[in-house]
Amino acid sequence: MHSTSCSVPSSRAQQGVTLIGLLFWAVLLCSAALVIMKVIPAVTEYRTIVSMVNKVAKEGGSTVPEIRASFERSRQVEYGVTSLTGRDLEITKEGETVVVRFAYDREIELISPVYLLIKFEGQSK
Repeated sequence: MHSTSCSVPSSRAQQGVTLIGLLFWAVLLCSAALVIMKVIPAVTEYRTIVSMVNKVAKEGGSTVPEIRASFERSRQVEYGVTSLTGRDLEITKEGETVVVRFAYDREIELISPVYLLIKFEGQSK
């Protein structure tokens, strides 16, 4: 008589991603992507405003109305600058240097009624 040995599969714990884990990571990644896609235009606009403010502080004129008018002309040329106008600029002179400061809030709707509030501020160099 032959003895047959049956090989029994070892009882190792399975490793892998569960459906719940997969859904959790999918929701997390989609939420992060949504926030990034909504924030990028606001940051791009801020960077454009900073460059416009630096330009008008150097070349915009010597009086407050001239600098505001120069900023408004730049705003007409630049696409997408809607958060700030020439009236919102704080213009001072420190020594012989014109300093232009600004501050504004940008509210971004993520999923109604959830909003993200970003506070931007800056000044000319």
